[in-house]
Amino acid sequence: MPHFSNKKLILLLVSMIFIVALISFSLRDRENATLPEQFIKDTVGLVQGFVAKPANYITGIFNDINSLLNTYEENKRLKMRLEDFAVLQSEVNSLKNENQSLRDIVEKKESLREYIPIQATVIARNPDQWEEKIILDKGSTHGVEVNMAVMTAKGLIGKISLVTPLTSEVELLQTNNPNFRVSAVIQGENEEIFGLIEGFEVERNELVMKRIDSSFEIKEGELVVSSGLGGIFPKGILIGEITEITTDDFGLTKMAYIKPAADFSMLQDVMIAKRNVTSIVEHEKSLEKQTEETQVEGE
Repeated sequence: MPHFSNKKLILLLVSMIFIVALISFSLRDRENATLPEQFIKDTVGLVQGFVAKPANYITGIFNDINSLLNTYEENKRLKMRLEDFAVLQSEVNSLKNENQSLRDIVEKKESLREYIPIQATVIARNPDQWEEKIILDKGSTHGVEVNMAVMTAKGLIGKISLVTPLTSEVELLQTNNPNFRVSAVIQGENEEIFGLIEGFEVERNELVMKRIDSSFEIKEGELVVSSGLGGIFPKGILIGEITEITTDDFGLTKMAYIKPAADFSMLQDVMIAKRNVTSIVEHEKSLEKQTEETQVEGE
């Protein structure tokens, strides 16, 4: 029995010596591998190749899926940013238009010396009377009264027809009301020619000016402004441009078609002309003076 154990011990020592020698041999710098090393390396490389290809393929699939998901999320974020940009751009354009409209209104205020301008905004428009009336956000509490003139920076648009404490209704120049008249002046080359804006030609989309003295020479393209007579509409407010001249039914006076200066379909910021108390007093004094002079001449 002891003899058998010594054999095992000797075999174990020899094996260990062989393994150590083999390891030492393998660790040396060599250009060629031994046959066992070649066999082991080739076998391991072959197995790694079989395992690595499916593993790399599956890993690639997962990477592609992950890339697609990332791309999808990125596209969603970009679309949201584009939508936000579109909304912002719309707001910027709206503010630009509003700013320009307000600038035009401010510049227009300087020409209304005899009137106190009240700035207002269109808040409603009745679909049944879209071409005839608009609602403003200023009323009697802001000093608005019936028959006050209303205009935009481009020209006259109408007058106040109804007032509540917080709102007011405007009857536009293009109304079909036969009682709505505006005393106007054609700015000729050498003289001013008076007439009355009476009515609106729907088919032509133009105002009609009547009662023009037939002795005056009128040309197309001449401008028409408010005369200031009557105390409602300020003097010199642009109404429009003459496009055609004709005669009335009896041939005694002339009639002109006028293209409005203001765009009635795009009304937003407007201005109400409130008569200045000082100008009213001066106007009354002027009338009294004219009356006194007439009486003196009569005597």
